[in-house]
Amino acid sequence: MTAETTTPPTDSTQASGPLFYRQPLPLQSDKHANWRLRPGSLAFAADTNAIPAVIGEFGMAAQHFPILFTGKDAAPIVAVGLARNNLFVNDGRWADNTYAPAYLRRYPFVFMQSEEDGNFLLALDADSEQVNQGENEEGEPLFVDGKATELVDNAMKFCADFTREHEQTRQFSAALLAQDLLVDRSIDVTLNNGEKMSVNGFHVVDVEKFAKLPDDIIVAWHRNGWLASIHHHLSSLARFNALVQRQSEQVQAA
Repeated sequence: MTAETTTPPTDSTQASGPLFYRQPLPLQSDKHANWRLRPGSLAFAADTNAIPAVIGEFGMAAQHFPILFTGKDAAPIVAVGLARNNLFVNDGRWADNTYAPAYLRRYPFVFMQSEEDGNFLLALDADSEQVNQGENEEGEPLFVDGKATELVDNAMKFCADFTREHEQTRQFSAALLAQDLLVDRSIDVTLNNGEKMSVNGFHVVDVEKFAKLPDDIIVAWHRNGWLASIHHHLSSLARFNALVQRQSEQVQAA
């Protein structure tokens, strides 16, 4: 879940990518001249309760989801469910009037790191239902007359921005760990029908430790925007109540 780049698979049938990506392949104008991209569905994200996040979207995400930290690298995620399913995907569509995480909006595109020179290459998940490998004329072309279309250019820019944000997020998480600010947390919730659920395996910022940070750290973090990111994270924890309500409504509807 934490990896944001991938290296090309050793053979065409071996998937080697981050969450949701099954067969990421670098785009090439000659090999993929006839490939197209169909309108997207988010059905691929229906069976997860957590989506990777980057700090540049904390402000928007905090209005809709709890922002939590997971794993030894303290990778931030947005919690989109209490059980195994995503409470914000229905029939392949994202919930109306709700922020859609950048990680989802990037799919099926992703950056891959070249084994030869370490540079990033634009790739896409060849196994995605959105990808039309030249079977017919359905979808938008990726290349016309050997040149990338606006669709590919926009994907390149989005992935470049996301990769830059991911690196900044990695530095932010490393700083939290270095200051020992994260603590393990779990919550027990009761749905409207009386059913009880537990959510565990995540970390949050310890408010007391945060308040005791040295002044020089506070100033440095303020200047690079990390204080705001922490405040967004802390305020987002109140969104657990909204998740409980959504889960209750889903159970009731079922």
